[in-house]
Amino acid sequence: MSDAAALADLRTGADYQFGAGAGDALFPPDETLTLRRSSGGRPRQVIVGDVDGDPGSSEGDRLVSYGTDGRFTLGVAGGDRLREAFAAPRHRMVVGEESEPFVREGRNAFAKFVTAADDGIRPGDEVLVVDEDDALFAVGRAELSGAEAEAFASGVAVKVRNGAGSEAVEDTDGSDE
Repeated sequence: MSDAAALADLRTGADYQFGAGAGDALFPPDETLTLRRSSGGRPRQVIVGDVDGDPGSSEGDRLVSYGTDGRFTLGVAGGDRLREAFAAPRHRMVVGEESEPFVREGRNAFAKFVTAADDGIRPGDEVLVVDEDDALFAVGRAELSGAEAEAFASGVAVKVRNGAGSEAVEDTDGSDE
């Protein structure tokens, strides 16, 4: 299967997992993307740009990894694209400022710091961890539903997979709020 055909299939999978429009947001047809494959030829990762085929290369930003279960796991770059494509609160857990530096470093987000969450989040879903201003701090897997994360006073709400680092990914829509 060619990379173009594989990306078309991955767009369909992203629309199924994240909602209509996610496939085009994650993998725009007019953008150069690198598709890394397993030794058996199955898509494994989608990287921004035309990077070399060396596994583990530090070039390019990882948008997603494609698991053997057919689900995507988000990279920070992919999370940022979903944040821009979908209005809040979709796919988001909002955390307070006291947990911000820890979550950005890649530590888990705890329920006691969650101030708001998408009611559509289920345990196991890929989620974006943001602040009240919608700045992206991390991406990860929800351990609690959105309602549970807001209600519980203890426990891990999001098992963070990738933190955004010391600088949060800011909203870039040009508004001056």
